[in-house]
Parts: sequence; C-alpha cells; structure tokens
Amino acid sequence: MEYAKLVAVTGLPGLFELINSKTDGAIVRSLEDKSTRFVSSRIHNFTHLESIEIYTTGDNVNLVTLFNAMEKASDKLPDDKDPVAVKIYFEKVFPELDFERVYGSDMKKMIKWFVVLKKNDVEIKLSEQLEEEPIVIEEKEEPVVKETPSKKTSKTAQAMGTEEKSGEKPSKKPASKKK
Repeated sequence: MEYAKLVAVTGLPGLFELINSKTDGAIVRSLEDKSTRFVSSRIHNFTHLESIEIYTTGDNVNLVTLFNAMEKASDKLPDDKDPVAVKIYFEKVFPELDFERVYGSDMKKMIKWFVVLKKNDVEIKLSEQLEEEPIVIEEKEEPVVKETPSKKTSKTAQAMGTEEKSGEKPSKKPASKKK
C-alpha cells in the first residue's frame, strides 16, 4: 500500500485507500476494517495525505515530516483522549509546531492516523516527484502565411463590382425594372 494513495474523507472517521475514482465520487477501502465502499463527491471531500501541511513557527511542513519525527521519537504515544498529554507529547517530539494554530483535535487525529499507518505497515514517504527540468522551446521561423478570408461573389455583387464576405447574408437584390 502506497502513502500516495491514502486519503482522508470528510464526515468519515479514519483513513482510506483510494481504489478508483469516478466522476461522481470514489471507491475507497478503509484501513481499519478493510471494507470497500463508494463515497459520493457530492456529500464528501477527499484530501490526499500527501497534500496536508502542518503549521509550524517557521515554514509549513508536510505531514510526512511530522510522522517521521513521531517515528524517531522514543516517547510512547499518549492516549488520544487526554488533551494535555497529547500537547506535551507534541511539544517534545516536534517543538516547532505552532500550537496556536494547530488545534488539539488535529493533534489527536494525527496520533490516530499514525497508529493506523503503523498497523498497516505503510511506508511513510512522499511519492518521488520528477525534478522539474527547465523547458527549452526552440523558436523556429515559421513561414508567413497571409490569411485571406474566403470570398464568394454573388451575381449582384459582380454586377455592382463588389465582393461579399462568406458567412454574411447577401444584401437584397436591387429591384429590377419591369418592361
């Protein structure tokens, strides 16, 4: 299972593996109970874990950075029902976290997600993105082509010595005199 395929779904607890996406939703598999279901995009929003960033006192960091710090920490994970213990844990593990903008509920959710990822042996790393190479566009001289609108001539226009543009309705014929 790849970290890049994991999503959080609004209104549903836990994490999900994105199996397939459709125009009106997605088919997802729960990491907790392995059930597969269709989730409508009209009701729910999907957030890839790779796209989640965490507020810090400096620049924002990706969630992977926080999970890696949690993995390296020797401290035991706190009970997610104790908000004080959760905050103390994150102060030790990741002191750069901006505790004014990261809510206690977010920290609890990160602990729950980390436990689920570890149970499922998910390797926590960002998908390898290709290095962006500068695109070099060679400018080639293109031959200059004069565009001339197609012209059609009507009998009236020929008689008057003018041409009409295609797509325009011909003007009314001049009234012919009866003999």
